[in-house]
Parts: sequence; C-alpha cells; structure tokens
Amino acid sequence: MKYKNRKKALILLADGTIFYGKAVGGKEGTAYGEACFNTGMTGYQEIFTDPSYFGQLMVTTNAHIGNYGVAENEIESDSIKISGLICRNFSYHYSRDRANDSLATFLDKNNLLAIADVDTRSLVAYIRDNGAMNAVITTDVENIDNLKKKLAEIPNMKGMELASKVSTKEPYYFGDENATFKIAALDIGIKKNILRNLSQRDCYIKVYPYDATLEDLNSFNPDGYFFSNGPGDPEPLTQAIKTAQDAIETGKPIFGICLGHQVLALANGISTYKMHNGHRGINHPIKNLQTGKGEITSQNHGFAINREETEKNTEIEITHVHLNDHTVAGIKMKNKQVFSVQYHPEASPGPHDSRYLFDEFINNIKKHK
Repeated sequence: MKYKNRKKALILLADGTIFYGKAVGGKEGTAYGEACFNTGMTGYQEIFTDPSYFGQLMVTTNAHIGNYGVAENEIESDSIKISGLICRNFSYHYSRDRANDSLATFLDKNNLLAIADVDTRSLVAYIRDNGAMNAVITTDVENIDNLKKKLAEIPNMKGMELASKVSTKEPYYFGDENATFKIAALDIGIKKNILRNLSQRDCYIKVYPYDATLEDLNSFNPDGYFFSNGPGDPEPLTQAIKTAQDAIETGKPIFGICLGHQVLALANGISTYKMHNGHRGINHPIKNLQTGKGEITSQNHGFAINREETEKNTEIEITHVHLNDHTVAGIKMKNKQVFSVQYHPEASPGPHDSRYLFDEFINNIKKHK
C-alpha cells in the first residue's frame, strides 16, 4: 500500500467551510454527497455497505478506521453504498483473525474516495451545530471556485428519492423454502442482516423491488409483509406508500424498519420531516412505552415522522420514543397487526436489545394464521 506522495485533499461544505486532509492510498478524485457522521466505535464495514447511506459522505467519529480489516460475512449489501469516507486515522495494516483483507483494498475494489488526517472532532462539531449538509471531498484542491459551483447544483436530500438506486431490480428469495412462514419484503434499501434475522425465525422471504404493488407481493401468498430500511426522503415513494396502504387493508401482519417505518406512517396520513442531523450511531437510548424498559439501539436515519400528527391519529399508538430528543421511535396500529420502528433491531453493527421485535412479528403471524 502507498504511504508516500499521498495527495492533499479537502472537504468543502455547502456553506463554504473547508477542512483539510490527505487522500487514502494513491487515489485521486472528487465525490459529492450529504456530509453526516456516525458515532459507532465499531462496525465500519457494515456502515459503509448499508444501503441507507447511499448518497452520503460518511464522517466517522472513531479516531481509528481500518485497524481490524474487513470480513466477507460483514457486508450489508453487494457493494459500498456511501459516496465517500472522511476519517481521522486510517490504518493500512489490520489485525484480526476473522479478517479477509484490508479496508484499503476493499475501498480500492469499490473505487471509493477516502480522506484521512482530517480534524474530525472539529468537523463533527461543526455538522452537529449547523446540520447535515451537502459537501464535496476532493484531491483537486486548487479549483475551489469551480467546486463551489458544482456543489451548489447538487440537490438537497429533502425531496430526493433514492430507494430506486439501491433496490433489487428483480425479485429474489432468501432462506429455506421449506420454512414455516412466508414473508413478502419490499426492498427500499434492505440490509442483509434483516433477512438473516427473519430466516433464523423459520421464515422464507421473497424480496421485491421498491415499486412492487400489493398484487406483486401477494403472488407469493405471504403470511406477512415487511417494509425495509433505505435511503433518502420517504415522501417521494408514492408507490411504496400505496402498497403499504393496500397491505394494511388485507389485515395481515406488517413490520417496518426505518424508511419502512416512515412509509407506514405516511400510509396512515402522518407526515415526515428532515431532521437537523438525524440519528446515526449504535448507542441511541430508546424507551419502550408498553413495557417501560429502555433499549440501547443502532440508528441510521435523517428523517422522522411528525409526533404531533401521530398523537392525534386515532388509529395509531406510539410504542417507542427516543430519549435524547423525544422523537417517535416506534408505532403500531390499534386495530391491525401492523407495527414499525425508526431504529434497527437487526443491529449490524450494534447491540441486540431490540431483537425481540422480530419475535413479535412472528407471533403476530402465528395469531393471524
């Protein structure tokens, strides 16, 4: 791996603020996206391959990235989904028995631009105070005026439909075809560990593209429906919202995670909004209002559902709240076996406090059958 002659690089934020660093390895180039940060101290490979991060420049708050390499079974999709990586210290050498390769090689294979030696403490504090915003990372450090012009043309994440960019093009199956339960999953950016968790609970899953209709999902004759996580603004997903509305009318059990949670809220007439920073990390505190218990959770979202509208909706009950900012973290329908959460119970990476939600989904299916 190349250590010498590393290219100077910079991060240019939409408001004109600049942070400096150096390109990882010998790579040169430019990458655009929304700059956001994740506070997780581990799990960088899962984060980089999470479809929910599509179109975003990832700032890692952990000071050391790459030190434990990468492993083949720790990916959440078929490729890296972030637009670029910004970190403090990049480790070219790794030490872990389970690792198959270095992170540097993994980034090269995915043609991803990464910048290290950045004052990420300062950058994260700036984003925290000023909000997630579009940015560019580049080794073309002499053409700042031109970069500013191009950056100004990049659309805001608000109103941006990205599920179509990461969803499967054709339906596919996951799990044991002889499993007890059949699940139709709408892929609007699904993580592999969600499929693993369902499969581990005796489910055979058929995964459908983001624009599949209820008729498409019902061709599998499923016992329940699942609406996945994913990137971008939920409001432009008109077909997914319509499919959710139609699925609710069937009376069959439904479970939604993250973007799927927002889609189910929109299907019930509850609006969504873009957050100042969003929640991205693996130690977010949640309170289960039904049990009174706390959960430490993995989260990754830049949008949330309107709490006031949720409280006024007579068909909906708030089941979970985020203890840091009191945003809605979970809902269920009062007269249907439909529920969803804003966080990631499959937690890859992260704690397993919320895995019980998959069991609740299966129990709802058993009751319905």
